[in-house]
Amino acid sequence: MRFFVGPLTQPIIEHGFGFEESHVLVLQTLAFNDHAIKERELKFHPMSCVGGLIVLVAWSVSICFAQPDLGPQDRPSSPSKIGSPYVPVESWVYPAFNRLIARGYIKSAFQGLRPWTRMTCARLLSEGEDALNTEVEDALNTNAPTDMMAVFSELEQEFSLEMKELAGTKVREIGFESVYTRPMGISSTPVNDSDHLGQTVINDYGRPYGSGFNNVTGFTLRGQVERFALYADGEYQHAPASPSYSSSTLQILANVDGTPAPLGDTASGRSTTNDFRLLDTYISGNALGVDISVGKQSLWWGPSAGGAFAISDNATPFWMFRINRTDPFRIPGLSRVTGPFRLDAFFGELADHRYPPHSFIHAQKVSFKPTANLEVGFSRIVVFAGANHVPLTFGSFFNSFFSVNDVSSATKFSRNDPGARHSAFDFSYRLPGLRNWLTLYTDSIVHDDVSPISAPHRSAINPGLYLSHVPGIPKLDFRVEAVSTDPSSSTGLGGQFIYWEVVYKDVYLNKGNIFGDWIGREGKGYQAWTTYWLSPKSSVQLAYREAKVSPKFIPGGTTQNDISAKADFWLRPELDIQGFVQYERWLIPVFSANRQSDVTAAVQLTFRPKDMIGFRETR
Repeated sequence: MRFFVGPLTQPIIEHGFGFEESHVLVLQTLAFNDHAIKERELKFHPMSCVGGLIVLVAWSVSICFAQPDLGPQDRPSSPSKIGSPYVPVESWVYPAFNRLIARGYIKSAFQGLRPWTRMTCARLLSEGEDALNTEVEDALNTNAPTDMMAVFSELEQEFSLEMKELAGTKVREIGFESVYTRPMGISSTPVNDSDHLGQTVINDYGRPYGSGFNNVTGFTLRGQVERFALYADGEYQHAPASPSYSSSTLQILANVDGTPAPLGDTASGRSTTNDFRLLDTYISGNALGVDISVGKQSLWWGPSAGGAFAISDNATPFWMFRINRTDPFRIPGLSRVTGPFRLDAFFGELADHRYPPHSFIHAQKVSFKPTANLEVGFSRIVVFAGANHVPLTFGSFFNSFFSVNDVSSATKFSRNDPGARHSAFDFSYRLPGLRNWLTLYTDSIVHDDVSPISAPHRSAINPGLYLSHVPGIPKLDFRVEAVSTDPSSSTGLGGQFIYWEVVYKDVYLNKGNIFGDWIGREGKGYQAWTTYWLSPKSSVQLAYREAKVSPKFIPGGTTQNDISAKADFWLRPELDIQGFVQYERWLIPVFSANRQSDVTAAVQLTFRPKDMIGFRETR
């Protein structure tokens, strides 16, 4: 194999292309500056981000221009030998696949484990096309579902290269996938405290926002070669300053948190934000269907659309080492009962933790499908170790990994503390008699119990229903969800159970935002959406959201009522424009004695060229 070595690729070539050395070099350059490494904090310097991206691109281009001896034996024979980037969790692709799954065209998808790789999407698309062709043939071409055929056609264009790879074509590429900008204005004072009072803007990667003009402008970069892939999403973020709460409010929140100062980073105010930040940015390699990745990633572990208890995109993605079985597999004997399985697991460090500082997290999820219509998932999330509490060692990791029993106070405040443990359970089921119409699903989580199934009275829960199309209006769907993290509403727990722990008090925060469900601690709410699909990618949506925080947690409680409209138009295959407007009324006595209202309006422009701006080679 010959490499064209230049000044950018030389440092990597000198260290070799073994996974251990070259990937560590890239990640160190990409993620950390010297000061951050010394302080053991995951902090960025703008020049280190830019420099890291240059090295990452240089590494990929050097591989793309390698000249191996390609014989038939070198060609990938299955998706398990092909590296592939993940499709971001906010992509239009997932609603499109959801419609196909709900209508029964795709049966092997695991909706509670996202994101999916592009190769997984291609595999699902191939499965769905076979089902669609069978339906059309059975109907003698007289009853072809034109709306579903249009969805398949759009997905075929999106994953055309991946479909060719499934057929044996070899693809090498690296380039800019998209550029985007989103100006957003917020009138009056929004709610921006996910750990206490609520949020005006939810599931937005923890981006800062405030009253006035806000903006994010960024790019995405994608590449793949043989078993390896990369992805980068970098953006400039601007948000106005937000004032601190009053001294009395700060004291109230500190009291309910059991800390000297309130948890999170918004209660004490925030200066004007003008930062460059990386969102999903990682490198990955594939072996035998197992995707191994290192970098920042956003995950969505759950079937709900409004939020996910275990992990969602409500907070900034954190750095992780991840092992993901991207395609289903079967266990001899056991799978006769459970059906196929999927597994996902990661280890990472949370940012801006204070109780204790430098806490780490590991999580695992296993999902299986006993039938084509039923998906079941179990997950476990553990935050452990930390400065001045438990050192990070193999022993402390294994202690937290295998610990399932309650521990004494003496153990909890010692170096043998297994950490803060949450367990989640979810399922989705296409209801009999209404298979192609109605899907029932539920997400749940419990603190310090083996599973929500074993302790339902102590669990948070989020049930939902999805109507894939309204009778007589096949392009209109409807979804409703109700969520509660207040399992003991008769007595109240003061916000000190779900998403809280006696030692790890900010257990579920990453850079000040809850990385689980937006409802937060000891709250109740519901959401409803109806979406009319103008085309497979363009839509108009109306939504309503209500959230209440228990007065047994926040004195006087809180109430939020939001009504919103969203329009998504693909004016051309390369150009997407999204418009969003939301009217909100809220009452939070500890913050303001009177009921307040605010309006949020945003427009996002995304340019996504059909052919990436960069290098591509197919063989």
